[in-house]
Amino acid sequence: QVQMKRATTAKSLEEAVNNIRGAVMIAYPMGLPDYDLVRQILEEREELEGAAAMQVLDGGAASLWCFNKELQKEKLLSDYVGKNDKTKVVAKLQKKGAGAPQREPIVSEDEQKAMIAFYHKKQQEAEKLALEDEDAYLHSQWANPKALKSAFTGIGEVSWKAR
Repeated sequence: QVQMKRATTAKSLEEAVNNIRGAVMIAYPMGLPDYDLVRQILEEREELEGAAAMQVLDGGAASLWCFNKELQKEKLLSDYVGKNDKTKVVAKLQKKGAGAPQREPIVSEDEQKAMIAFYHKKQQEAEKLALEDEDAYLHSQWANPKALKSAFTGIGEVSWKAR
C-alpha cells in the first residue's frame, strides 16, 4: 500500500485478518488454546494494556504527532524522517485541535532511580571522608619531616623523658 501510495482501507485490513485466520486454521487444525494471544486477537477479545486501553480515537478526528510536529496526511513519512529505513520513530495520536502531546521523558524512571541512588551513595562517601581528620596522615612515620636528618645522623628515636 505504501509503495503504491494508497491509503489503507478497512476492507484491506479485514482481508489481511481473514488471511491470518485461515493460516492459523491450516497450521493448527485442532485450534489454538484459549489463552493464546493470537486466538484472542482473532476473536476480538484481547485486553488492551497501558496507554492503548485509555481511549480509542476515530481516524477522522485524530492527528498524528511526531518530532513535536503534526504530520500532514498528504505528505509521506519519508518527508519528515528521511530515506533511512533503520530510523526509530515515536509517534502519538492526538485529538484534532488538542495541540502537541506531552513529550517523552529524557530519562526513564528506572534510570532516574539508579542515578539518585548513585548520587546518595557518593554523597554518603563524601560525608564520611569529611568526618575523618584531614591531618591524620601527618602522624605517621613516613610523613615525618625530620626523618632524613635523623637517618643520616644515626640518632633515630631518642626519648629525653625519664622512664
